[in-house]
Amino acid sequence: MYEMLAKKYGMSIDQAKANTKNMVQMAKESGLDYQMDTLILTNTFDAHRLTMFAKTKGLMKEMAERILRAYFTESKHIGDHETLTELAVEVGLDREAVANMLASDEMADAVRADEQTARQYGITGVPFFLINKKYALTGAQPTEAFIQALEKVIAEDKITVLNSQEAEFCDDDGCEIPKK
Repeated sequence: MYEMLAKKYGMSIDQAKANTKNMVQMAKESGLDYQMDTLILTNTFDAHRLTMFAKTKGLMKEMAERILRAYFTESKHIGDHETLTELAVEVGLDREAVANMLASDEMADAVRADEQTARQYGITGVPFFLINKKYALTGAQPTEAFIQALEKVIAEDKITVLNSQEAEFCDDDGCEIPKK
């Protein structure tokens, strides 16, 4: 894990370990028990396809949360179809439908479209939070960073009325033009 992070982000292994330790601590403060030393690095494309499939059944949030817990806390192999099928059944998806989907290329186009959108926004990792398609927060951030970002968005998105009170007034009965 540390070697992969060091290579991906151009940092030393010690920096990767320190960053990971910080993330694990932040997760712990949120009630999560990340097991970074035992997680299994894998291609997550099929896990993303499964999440998109779950979306069609109204279970995307549940599926995504279950996959993340399996990966970060339980050190399950989320690139393995059998593991993914078991996780899907746990959240209420049909075993046969999931196995058939995973054996096909179903939902691949939806995942590729998400990947394309991510490239357009410059997203290279998770977590990544995009607010109003304008502001981004990358990586695990403290609550204060989100508060500051949202306050900035709210301040900038306030409506400013540029005209005076002498403008037209409209309601359900029509518009009234002020007399001059």
